[in-house]
Amino acid sequence: MNQPPRNPWPALLVICLGFFMIMLDTTIVYVATPSILTSLQTSLDSVLWVFNGYLLAYAVLLITAGRLGDLFGPRNLFAAGLVVFTAASALCGLSADANQLIAWRVLQGIGGALIAPQSLAVLTSIFPRERMGAALGVWGAVIGVSTVAGPTLGGFIVTNFDWRWIFFVNVPIGIVALLGAFLIVPDVRPGRAHRFDVVGVVLSGLALLAIVYALIEGQRYEWGTITGFVSIPLLLVVGFVLLALFVLWERRQDEPLVPLRLFQHRNYTLMNWTALAVAFAMQGIFLPFTIYLQSVLGMSALSAGLTVAPLSLVSMVVAPFSGRLVDRFGGKYFLMTGLVLFATGTGLLFWLASPDSSWQTFVPPLMLAGLGMGCVFAPMTTIAMRDVTPRETGAASGVFNTMRQLGAVVGSAVIGAVLQAQLAIDLPAEASSAASGLPAQFRDQFVSGFAQAARGGFQVGVGQTGGAQLPPNLPAQVAAQIQAIARAVFERGFVDAMRPSAVVAIVVLLVAAAGCAFIVTSRRPAPAAERVILAAAD
Repeated sequence: MNQPPRNPWPALLVICLGFFMIMLDTTIVYVATPSILTSLQTSLDSVLWVFNGYLLAYAVLLITAGRLGDLFGPRNLFAAGLVVFTAASALCGLSADANQLIAWRVLQGIGGALIAPQSLAVLTSIFPRERMGAALGVWGAVIGVSTVAGPTLGGFIVTNFDWRWIFFVNVPIGIVALLGAFLIVPDVRPGRAHRFDVVGVVLSGLALLAIVYALIEGQRYEWGTITGFVSIPLLLVVGFVLLALFVLWERRQDEPLVPLRLFQHRNYTLMNWTALAVAFAMQGIFLPFTIYLQSVLGMSALSAGLTVAPLSLVSMVVAPFSGRLVDRFGGKYFLMTGLVLFATGTGLLFWLASPDSSWQTFVPPLMLAGLGMGCVFAPMTTIAMRDVTPRETGAASGVFNTMRQLGAVVGSAVIGAVLQAQLAIDLPAEASSAASGLPAQFRDQFVSGFAQAARGGFQVGVGQTGGAQLPPNLPAQVAAQIQAIARAVFERGFVDAMRPSAVVAIVVLLVAAAGCAFIVTSRRPAPAAERVILAAAD
């Protein structure tokens, strides 16, 4: 194993730059959807695959990419991922139609999957354990900021330039990160060569492909038939069967794709669950809350992004400090506190939400949630990677990032399903209550219109009325009255419906916090020399 650099902080900045770029691209595309629809003259289903294609390729390949880093060196895989991601970004911006854009987004996802696991593998190799918390605090701040900065930056670019620039902006960032990778990041490798588990790659890839695809597309197909005998439940069953076969295969291998002994470490197993829970909860917040800001409060995409900015700003400031404190006092109670604060901020956020709220209403709860997030990422990652040997960091990082990505996919599916189910209940109920203010001949049609709209789903945008259709040749005064009441029904109904989805996220966070009580605390930090000895022994 090559010696780590004396000053690893410049290498950390390069790693964080590349990681920030790929994390940003998981959310920045959302706000550009209307512009892409108009520019490429395509359908909403096609545009959905602009980000689903990226997400699918990214999630499926993370484990394989982590092991490739162990095989060829994390610095080299990081650089290769930057080349693929940067080139794909340029091609995305040059796309002439939706099919081209989807294809290049899939290529972007492949590049992102090559980059993500290497970040942790490099960091855990170049930083001594007693300074690991501080380094991972910076890394955690990048995760927190990039997740919520996407909508803000995307809204700014789309509003002032063109949607293609959300991809072109990656090109100079990618070039700078690539130069830094070769000039600054050391080529740190485990001291033992690995064999490549081809069967494990195929089994894990097909299992994750089936599971992730089913979760992404489940809502679209109402969790039923896709075509012929192929259905969402069948894909889930096939995915989990393949996953079981993958585990059985890995147990028989001397050089497995995923060393199952990693899960003999209680802390690593607990932190994988915690990473999944945090990603799940973040979807539980941002999915309904972003829709609420735009559809109920009538904010633009840029204004909605700026509204959630206090969360990212507080998290960005707190995370590096929490990382340093973790190095000194340990991470168990910081992590538990952070999860509880995150859950508390989320609860206050949705409790204060109403049809008449302003952006100022949400500053305190978002800051509280940001404080919690800032206390989560550094200790979570430090605890997860603490007992991992240097030769297994790539595989461990790949699994850890995959669990986080699966948490986001599961969270999106579950929270979307809960929100849709609640809308189907709350909107007709609100419509029935408000219909008494309408002329009698319009009441039944008014209620049935909301019931139908609740079953079919909504578009995100300004001025929502729940999809209520007005009969032709209505007097202007009556039409205005119906539209005003419909608008009020949608606002109240959506606010009532999104609160149960937040409850799901809060419960998941609190369960994760309770699970952290079982973390095994380290009696002493391992000195840097010990890490070198361990690496040499491998």
